[in-house]
Amino acid sequence: MMKNKKLLVKIIVPVLIAAALTAIWALKTHSTPTPIDPKTGNIADFVLEASSIDLESLKKYKYPIIIDFGADSCDPCKAMAPVLKKMNEEMQGYAIIKFVDVWKNSAASKDFPVQVIPTQVFFNADGTPYVPSEKIGIQFIKYASKDTGKHVFTVHQGGLTEEQMRAILADMGVKK
Repeated sequence: MMKNKKLLVKIIVPVLIAAALTAIWALKTHSTPTPIDPKTGNIADFVLEASSIDLESLKKYKYPIIIDFGADSCDPCKAMAPVLKKMNEEMQGYAIIKFVDVWKNSAASKDFPVQVIPTQVFFNADGTPYVPSEKIGIQFIKYASKDTGKHVFTVHQGGLTEEQMRAILADMGVKK
């Protein structure tokens, strides 16, 4: 009887340890953080298409933010639409990606420096305007407040490829 117990312990203990290690590995490598705080989150903040932008509401999530101002009927915007859709889906829990059709929702861009479409506006996870590193190799425009000279917006005018979006998100600190 004692031999059976020792044999059982020799088999069960290593199996349990292996199962625990496998579970820890699976949780660390395959878990996706949820972007929505169940107490304060709003699912509309994470939907790609928006008719308006509440920047302060988006900043409270502490994720990098990219807002694309374009139009469904603009050719460069149409070319960028699949990239935005893919990035929005992939970056849930890592970044907020939004699209505003300015021809359907002209008031939505009134607080942003949109001169041409498409134009993307970028904010870091801490809510400050994104400052691209030298290595990014993409042209950005930085806007400052007339009153204070403080940096308030970083924008890119024109379309972006998926590779460029990924490079920008990585430069913003997104590790996915």
